Amino acid sequence: MARSARQSKILELISTKEIETQDELARELKNANFEITQATISRDIKELGLTKILTSSGKYKYAIVGSDEQQISNKYISIFREAVISVKAVLNLVVVKTLKGMASGLASFIDKLNITELAGAVNGDDTLMLIFPTAVIASEAVNSLNDMLS
Repeated sequence: MARSARQSKILELISTKEIETQDELARELKNANFEITQATISRDIKELGLTKILTSSGKYKYAIVGSDEQQISNKYISIFREAVISVKAVLNLVVVKTLKGMASGLASFIDKLNITELAGAVNGDDTLMLIFPTAVIASEAVNSLNDMLS
């Protein structure tokens, strides 16, 4: 679980902050109570398919970009399987319960799925709420997400 939690936290950090270096990433992870080595960070960056991109401010930051989309998808699915506790429909909403601290990283995964019917998503620390136009579409989304769990 520690590896998945750490990698989910990395995804959350790079999606919310402009992290330029492995040292900055290590500092942020240590602030989040993860014990980490430089070698582990390098390995996580490679496994997650992260690369540096130029921001509008002229700085470089880590981001999820890559030519090997399948590798990234498999890593996300692995994290998804380990972090999700339940997926349930409530009318036109889908509520995804996760391990503590994992919802934000999983929100990035949901975004990468490019679900066209998804109107929006909101996440807390351990919960994601996905908004769909109808209860039928929400129910189909629950089935798809639960299929990924098995």
